[in-house]
Amino acid sequence: MGAKYLRLFKIVFLSAVIFFAASVFADVNQPGAKEEKPARQEHKHPAFTERAKERERMVIAQIEARDIRDLNVLSAMRIVPRHAFVPENVRKLAYTDRPLPIGLGQTISQPYIVAFMTEALELNPTSKVLEIGTGSGYQAAVCAEIAAEVYTIEIVEGLAKYADEKLKELGYPNVFVRAGDGYFGWPEKGPFDAIIGTAAAERIPQPLVEQLKPGGRMILPYETEAGFQYLVLITKDEKGNLSKRNVMPVRFVPMTGEVKKKGD
Repeated sequence: MGAKYLRLFKIVFLSAVIFFAASVFADVNQPGAKEEKPARQEHKHPAFTERAKERERMVIAQIEARDIRDLNVLSAMRIVPRHAFVPENVRKLAYTDRPLPIGLGQTISQPYIVAFMTEALELNPTSKVLEIGTGSGYQAAVCAEIAAEVYTIEIVEGLAKYADEKLKELGYPNVFVRAGDGYFGWPEKGPFDAIIGTAAAERIPQPLVEQLKPGGRMILPYETEAGFQYLVLITKDEKGNLSKRNVMPVRFVPMTGEVKKKGD
């Protein structure tokens, strides 16, 4: 009789353990469980539903075909309406594989370059990003689809105003635009997990290096004395040591302002 009750006790005990473990696992995976990724505001502007098939073709033929694999980047490139960030006279070319003029001597980068630079930053939903060279706001919008906050600086005041209005119109409350010289960065909002530059500099601005968080990544076009331009990826380890490497030859408009002066 004792052996029978012992077996019954073991069965009841094991059942209780299994039930408890299943309950804990179920709680963790409930829809209300805590998630790291913050909720994204649903885009309501009609531009996001316009020309969606063209964006899909752009991603497949121009971006995935060139080995961009970050799912967050691919999703952002599918979502952001590039045609909303270019002048009407070139809007029909918005999803072609080329940079386009946006006025005031500036351009919007070709889609692949935007995707490549964004992927190089390794953004996540908690990232704080600094962009140097807002342009029309397209690159900032792509980053904002992934990151928590994007701070972007444009030296051409007219473009800064245009981009700020455009980003607000499209519904990007996590993008903050400032008119000014990007050489100095945005120290009161730093340090930043990622920094991206969209104009070619002949030297790496030291204030940007200082505002890059340990463990952070920075990518920007750099122009050599011979006039060649390369995208330079800079990483900072937890001790503050920098690593730099050229990752791609490019052609960007030049960075202006303080960076043109000699010396730091």
